[in-house]
Amino acid sequence: MARDRSSIVKQSRREGYALHPKAHKALVKKTTLPGQSSSFRHPRAKSQYQIQLREKQKVKRLYGLLERQFAKLIKKAMKTRGQTGENLLILLESRIDNAVYRAGFGVSRQAARQLVSHGHFTLNGRRVDIPSIELKPTDQIKLRDHSLKLNYFKNIDQNSPTPPNYPSWFKVNRSKFEISILAKPKREDAEVDINEQLIVEYYSR
Repeated sequence: MARDRSSIVKQSRREGYALHPKAHKALVKKTTLPGQSSSFRHPRAKSQYQIQLREKQKVKRLYGLLERQFAKLIKKAMKTRGQTGENLLILLESRIDNAVYRAGFGVSRQAARQLVSHGHFTLNGRRVDIPSIELKPTDQIKLRDHSLKLNYFKNIDQNSPTPPNYPSWFKVNRSKFEISILAKPKREDAEVDINEQLIVEYYSR
């Protein structure tokens, strides 16, 4: 499966946005773009196209998608009733790897995607290894019995601390490593500092 193997810290610096918890310190220490001298002080004003592109790249990298995957989601969002931008974020939040991350079983979306890809979870009783699966109300995600024996999950509180709060669209039983999907995600379940309209405008050119 194709993946973007470039440094997540460099990606974060390029977008000016922490795409991973470990990127926060790097953004404080280095405010310039990757490959740009620290003496660079007069950046050119961005065109509207550049602003749209950077927002698209930010969200694409935040959720760990490649361009083809992201473009397919945009097309699906456009065909769905409602606002395209909100539909896009709902589709991104509905992914099984995102739910595993939001439930606190992975310290980042990248880590959660790896856990799903390695087949550690079941969906409605069946083993899954596809991170892009779209979840629906009544779905049940559970850690496989075999995976319970792994040190990572035995020490889950050290490896991936409990989030300060859970989204309202699912219920978590952390001790049993279970996630029960109650409803579809809403726009407010995604990061507030995403401007989805810029992404829609980018693909509407």
